[in-house]
Amino acid sequence: MQLSDAVVLVTGASGGIGAATAELLAARGARVVCAGRDEAALAAVAARCGGSALTADLREPGAVDALVEEVLTRYGRLDAVVANAGIGHAGAVAAMTAEQVTSLVDLNVRSTLLLGRAAAAAFTTQPPADRAICFVTSIAGAVGVSGESVYSATKAAVEAFALLLGEELRDQRVHVGTVLPGIVDTAFFDRRGAPYDRRVPRPVPPSRVARAVVDVLAGRRRRVVVPRWLAVPAWLAGAVPGPYRALARRFG
Repeated sequence: MQLSDAVVLVTGASGGIGAATAELLAARGARVVCAGRDEAALAAVAARCGGSALTADLREPGAVDALVEEVLTRYGRLDAVVANAGIGHAGAVAAMTAEQVTSLVDLNVRSTLLLGRAAAAAFTTQPPADRAICFVTSIAGAVGVSGESVYSATKAAVEAFALLLGEELRDQRVHVGTVLPGIVDTAFFDRRGAPYDRRVPRPVPPSRVARAVVDVLAGRRRRVVVPRWLAVPAWLAGAVPGPYRALARRFG
């Protein structure tokens, strides 16, 4: 699809990957709608990219449909969606509260699937055109990270959903893809309950992930791992899970 003048909804846009993606899309000529929970931060991002801001907590009932409907009301159309909103958690499952598990599933899975559904429904009511959806997942969804089992499971669920949604929409000129970031230099790790203290992999800037998102939206890629070398352990985890888990236990 052509990004110039395209109306693109970016969730989780108040900072990190979402903010970097919104700014890069604006630089490519897109009309960006920034959605998130932090009203002040969201307004600042929207001002930088010349877009609009919509404050929403996607975990609330009806919030996803209301968000998409508001975009259609304001702009008359929706051309692309970047499903980036999500939270993390580090720690043993047994130590998690039921509320923490529910919160991760509600935002990372339920609201993301509902956003994909709402976008697909909106696309079918508009005249045929090239459109796209990019789901920002995580390398954790591909390899599974010990101590982050619920988070890893939520991201794996979105990967599966994106693959099949793409099959459903391929005859409607809708390109669906995913971006799987590794460690990104954002506030994500400050909020998940444990800092990132490993030397490898080294954190990458959110702008690098944003470039991958733009590549997916433009139809150049369908599944991008950032940084690319992490595609190797992702492949190993799927091809030879037993040996991979043994290596992961030994080397982390």
